[in-house]
Amino acid sequence: MTVWQAIVLGIVQGLTEFLPVSSSAHLIVVPWLLGWESPGLAFDAALHLGTLTAVLAYFWRDLLAMARALPRALRRPMAMLQSAEPEDVVPRLVLLIGLGTVPALVIGLLGQDWIEAVYHPEGATPDRVIIFVAVALIGLALILLWAERAARHVRGLASLRLPDAVAIGFAQAAALIPGVSRSGATITAGLWRGLARADAARFSFLLGTPIVAAAGAKGLYDTLNAGLDANQLGIFAVGLVASALAGFAAIWSLLRYLQRASTIVFIVYRIGLGIVLFALVVLR
Repeated sequence: MTVWQAIVLGIVQGLTEFLPVSSSAHLIVVPWLLGWESPGLAFDAALHLGTLTAVLAYFWRDLLAMARALPRALRRPMAMLQSAEPEDVVPRLVLLIGLGTVPALVIGLLGQDWIEAVYHPEGATPDRVIIFVAVALIGLALILLWAERAARHVRGLASLRLPDAVAIGFAQAAALIPGVSRSGATITAGLWRGLARADAARFSFLLGTPIVAAAGAKGLYDTLNAGLDANQLGIFAVGLVASALAGFAAIWSLLRYLQRASTIVFIVYRIGLGIVLFALVVLR
C-alpha cells in the first residue's frame, strides 16, 4: 500500500463511518474500482482509531459528562433507567450506551471470522462480494426511506429508554455486514423509535464510540503483531490522520444538515451506488 492509497482510504473511512452510507462497503468498493488490492480487515479496523479520534474531539464534553456520571449510574442502575428526573438523563444515557453496545460486541466476536472470510478474501475482491455489498446498500436504503416516511421525528435524547437502546443496539449489530452502515442502521432504528433526525444521529455516534474503540484497538494490535516495518507503520499512521480529519468534518456536517433536512440524499446515493455496482459486475 502506498501513502496515496492510505490517504484516500483514510478519507473514505472518515467520511463514510459517520454518513449513513457504510464505511466498510466503501473500503471494499473503492480498491475494487481502482484496481488496488484489498487493504484487509486489519487496516480497516486500524482506521477506526482515526474515526475514534474524531468522535472524542467532537463529543468530548458529552463523553466527559458521562464519565463523571458513570459512578452514579452504576450505584443505582435500575433507578436511573426508570427515572424521569432531568438530573438523571446523563447517567441513564451512560447505561443505555453500555447496554446498546452488547449486541454488536457479542455478534462481532462470534461472526468476525465469517465476515473476514466472506468479505475480505486474500487478493482481488471477488465480484460476488460486490453483489453482496450492493444488495445491502439498496436494502438499508429502502428501510431508511420507510422510516423517514413513517417516523414522527419528535423525541430527543432525554426521552430514551431501555427498549430504544435495545432496538438501536441490535441495529448496530446488523451493520457488521458491509453495505448496511453502522450509522445508517442506528439512525434508521432511532427514527423508528420516534427520535428527531439530529438526535438519532447524535445517539448513533455516542453509541458507536465503544465499538469503534474496540475495533481500532484490535486493528492496532493485529497490525503491530503482523511485524510491519517502520515504513508500513508510517503509511498506516497517515491513513489514521486522514480518517480523523475527514471524520470530524463528517460529524460536524451531518449533525447540522439533519437539523434542517431529511436523509433522502443518502437514500438516493445508496440506491444509485448499488445499481452502479450491479451494472459494473454484469458488464465486466
